[in-house]
Amino acid sequence: MAKLRNLKKDIDYLVSEVLSDCYTLAYLYPDKKEGAMEIINNAVEFRNQLFERVNQPDGKDDKKLVKTHYKNVINDLLVNVDGFFKKISELTKK
Repeated sequence: MAKLRNLKKDIDYLVSEVLSDCYTLAYLYPDKKEGAMEIINNAVEFRNQLFERVNQPDGKDDKKLVKTHYKNVINDLLVNVDGFFKKISELTKK
């Protein structure tokens, strides 16, 4: 189960980086605080959804299904975190 622990740590780390950047953005640009708070709320909700998916894999008996399930979780993590960073970048450009 060490791999699950590492996956959960990766989820926490990446989402906390998004949150940190949002708080920095809100501090430096008070007029963009609402947009940053929206990203924060979405990131926390996304984190909770990922933890639910990690804790409840599909088809616990079939190793192939479990493996593809976790690959999908990792892919969703990377794609969505990248999307959050793009939204932060768009906020700073405005």
